[in-house]
Amino acid sequence: MRIGIMVGSDRERPRADRLTGLLDDGKAAEGQGFASFWFPQVPGYLDAMTAVALLGQATTTIELGTAVVPIQTRHPLALAQQALTTAAACSGRFALGLGLSHDWIINGQFGLPYDRPVRALRDHLQVISAAFAGPGTVDVENDGFRVHSPVDVTDIGAPPVLLAALGPTMLRIAGERADGTILWMADERAVGEHVAPRITAAAEAAGRPAPRIVAGVPVAVCAEAEVDEARALASEVLGHAHFSPNYVRLLEHGDAEDIGDTMAAGSETTVADRLRSHRDSGVTDFAARIVPLGNDPEARRASRRRTQEFLASIRSTL
Repeated sequence: MRIGIMVGSDRERPRADRLTGLLDDGKAAEGQGFASFWFPQVPGYLDAMTAVALLGQATTTIELGTAVVPIQTRHPLALAQQALTTAAACSGRFALGLGLSHDWIINGQFGLPYDRPVRALRDHLQVISAAFAGPGTVDVENDGFRVHSPVDVTDIGAPPVLLAALGPTMLRIAGERADGTILWMADERAVGEHVAPRITAAAEAAGRPAPRIVAGVPVAVCAEAEVDEARALASEVLGHAHFSPNYVRLLEHGDAEDIGDTMAAGSETTVADRLRSHRDSGVTDFAARIVPLGNDPEARRASRRRTQEFLASIRSTL
C-alpha cells in the first residue's frame, strides 16, 4: 500500500500565505518520501488543478492529484485541456480525481442542476476520454454535449482518472471506464465488502487493469485519552456525513457513523494497526488527512509534525 498525504483548505494561514504554504507542504511530503500528495477542489478556496500544476513545478518525484474536481462546474473539453496542461506541468505525475460533488454545492452554491448526475458523469467521461486519446480532433455527441474540436496540448500521456465512486453504479463505471476510485468516509468494512469487490469485478469484466483504491482517511497520532476528542474534531472540521446523502449510503456499508469513526487515531501502534487494516481491506493508496490537535497554533503544528513524521517512518513497511 502506497502512503500519501491529503490536505485541504487551511484557514489558519493568512490568505497571502496559502498558496506558498501549500507548495511548501507538497515539497515537504516529497522530501519525506511520501508516494503522493492530494488536494481537493474546496468551494471558494484555491483552484485545485492550478495549484497542482504549480506543485508540479516545485517537485520532481511525488505523484500529485486532485481529490476531487466536480464535473458539473466545468465543460469536459475545458477540463480535459486543463488536466493535460497540468499533467505536462507535473511531468506525467498528475492523477485526475473527478466526482459528482453534492446537491448542496452544485445546486445550492453554483445554481447548476444536479439532475441525473450519473448520466452527466458518463457524458463528461466520453468527452474527456476522447480528448485524452489525442492530440487530435475530439468528435463526441451525446445527451449532454456536441463537441467537435481539436486538442493539441502535450505528448505526455494522459493522466489516470480516479472517480469518487460511492454507490454500485458509480463503482461499476469507475471499474469499466476509469483507473480506480478515490474515497472519503469509507471504513475498512465498506472497502472490503462493498468497494473493492464491485470495482474489481467491473474492471475485470471490461478487460482493464486492477483498479486503484485511494482512501482518504483522517489521522492523528495522540494519547489514547485524546482519541474521542480527535474523532469529534474530525467530524466537525471535515464535514458531518448527514450533510451529504451519498456519504450516508456509503457509511451504511461499514461500521462508521461519521467521518470521525473512520479515523486512525491514537498511539503510534494503534495508528499503524489501523493502516494495516485498510491495506488488508483492499486499499492500494492510503491518503492521510492529518487532523492536528491542540488549543493554539503552535500545539497544532507540533501535533501535525508528530503525525506526519510517524507516517513517513512507517511508509515503507506497508
